[in-house]
Amino acid sequence: MRLEHLHFIYILGAIPLCIFLFLLTLQWKKKSVKRIGDTNLVWKLMPDVSFSKVKFRFSLFLLALTCVLTAILNPQSGSRLEKVKREGARIIIALDVSNSMKAEDLVPNRLERAKQAISLLIDKLRGDEVGLIVFAGKAYVQLPITTDYAAAKLFLENIDTDLVPTQGTSLSSAIDLGVESFGPDEGKNKALIIITDGEDHEGGVTEAAAQALKSGVVIHTIGLGSPDGVPIPAFIGKIKNGFRKDKNGATVITKLNEQVLQEIASAGHGSYIHASNTELGLNKLLDQINSLDKTEFLGNKYSDYDDYFPYFIWLAFFLIFSEGLISERRSKLYSRLNLFGEKK
Repeated sequence: MRLEHLHFIYILGAIPLCIFLFLLTLQWKKKSVKRIGDTNLVWKLMPDVSFSKVKFRFSLFLLALTCVLTAILNPQSGSRLEKVKREGARIIIALDVSNSMKAEDLVPNRLERAKQAISLLIDKLRGDEVGLIVFAGKAYVQLPITTDYAAAKLFLENIDTDLVPTQGTSLSSAIDLGVESFGPDEGKNKALIIITDGEDHEGGVTEAAAQALKSGVVIHTIGLGSPDGVPIPAFIGKIKNGFRKDKNGATVITKLNEQVLQEIASAGHGSYIHASNTELGLNKLLDQINSLDKTEFLGNKYSDYDDYFPYFIWLAFFLIFSEGLISERRSKLYSRLNLFGEKK
């Protein structure tokens, strides 16, 4: 499933706007009645007014509006899947999700800033394969290597520090899993991008990088954070609650370890970039990745789609027609049946 005109998604903002204006109108009517006189007496002087029917008519209008806006976006589903030849590089992004990535020396924090930049990078890929790995004390595949960029961005959104139960930072496990995820394919078209603050708790990382290079994997590193160090926020649920403490009660400080990341990049014949609030460095790396040898591979692509906008248009017409049949006045029949549960 997809929305053909996803760039018009902002039009859905009309729905809460209409609800707000309707509630504002109801509030204005209530104040107007109070200015006339006693509220109960005024309602008795308007026995034919049905406010329940006004709300019901608005509900039908709101549903019709939702259908029209959805029709503009045009939901579609792929109706024919075919194999297509693609040519590009193979990229795996390994993202650190240890607790230190919640540090706020980058805005809003290291992890969210990295996710924003990765999303922008995915938007610029053309024919390349991309995969996602998350790591802390251990590394896990978040998304196997694919050309489905929409899926990559969807999986990216769900990345957080609670994905990996084992905390700490094991850069070697991220490198080993990255090499394994590429598979046995030969060729100089594989790039592993490690995004981290460089606080390695395991060791053996430069050896892992050198071994990866023998497998044809070039390793680039991006360092997040300040070399001077900042405290790590503590949270209760999603609410910030001070800073993390060690067992002695001292505030835990996280520092960017540039030396380790430079050594990894050097051993992996890649580049090291120190990220800032204005530039994470993925665009610079993209230029280097584009210089890699390209390879042909088969990918899946929907070549035809079924449109669903006519169904929403017809439903909108039906709702608007139904709304037009309902009067805002209380009829004698409605009063007897009391369909809307109003007080007589």
